[in-house]
Amino acid sequence: MDLRTLCYFVAVAEELHFGRAAVRLHMTQPPLSRAIQQLETDLGCTLLHRSPSGVALTAAGAALYDEARTLLARAEQVRTRVTAVAGPASLTVGTLADSAEQAGTRLAGAYRRRHPTARVRIREADFTDPTAGLRTGLVDVALTRAPFDDTGITLRVLRSDPVGVVLRADDPLADRESLRLDELADRRWFQLPEGTDPAWRAYWSGPPAAERGDGPVVRTVHECLQSILWDGTVGLTTLAHTLPEGLTCVALTDKPSSDLVIAWNSTDTSPLIRSFVHVAAAIYGSARTRMSARTRT
Repeated sequence: MDLRTLCYFVAVAEELHFGRAAVRLHMTQPPLSRAIQQLETDLGCTLLHRSPSGVALTAAGAALYDEARTLLARAEQVRTRVTAVAGPASLTVGTLADSAEQAGTRLAGAYRRRHPTARVRIREADFTDPTAGLRTGLVDVALTRAPFDDTGITLRVLRSDPVGVVLRADDPLADRESLRLDELADRRWFQLPEGTDPAWRAYWSGPPAAERGDGPVVRTVHECLQSILWDGTVGLTTLAHTLPEGLTCVALTDKPSSDLVIAWNSTDTSPLIRSFVHVAAAIYGSARTRMSARTRT
């Protein structure tokens, strides 16, 4: 038995339903069922009576429930005491554009519950650094969007979002359900600053055939949106991004989705970073996740 499995069991015992317990634990039902079955195998007894309407505790399950709650409470006391002795820890999280908002409030809430005394600092970067300060050592972990040069950086994909082109609402193409990039080759596209990561620049720029040398240089999402409203330029964003009045986003059929990722230096093994990644992975457990740990020299 380990504490995680006991936590799973307590959730099922209190919900008396595997589906509700899985939602409470931010996981899917199959791995939860397997964990409880393995626990029963390890103990050599049946802990739960299963039925189509839910589950009920056996006598052995009721006894384990009481003991498990005591053990988990004691473990939390130990965590609190050790944290108090160690003093307040800190984590600096870099964000880029709307990445923090797209990650949602659940991540912040879950991390605060796990590390209530940790000091979490947020640093927002502009488009010149898609690693949001990670590459320059200004942050410990970053919530950002790929692709960018990930040499020496580990990535975990939280979610993959479709991308569209942002147009003024009165644009002749604004009512289209979808577009291709080559249909926008004659438009003025905003430009990213000199020195921007090449992979990032290539992804977020317009079609290669576009004449966009006179487009405005933008460094933030706000500058992008204002340049479209005021100057009639066009640019890219995810379909999930909330736009101000007067703008609309039309899906692009020939543009790959944008990955919302957590990034951290591959050599950094800080417990707070590992915990941040673990919490995020648990919340986004049903999303496509993969690890990319390419450390090239």
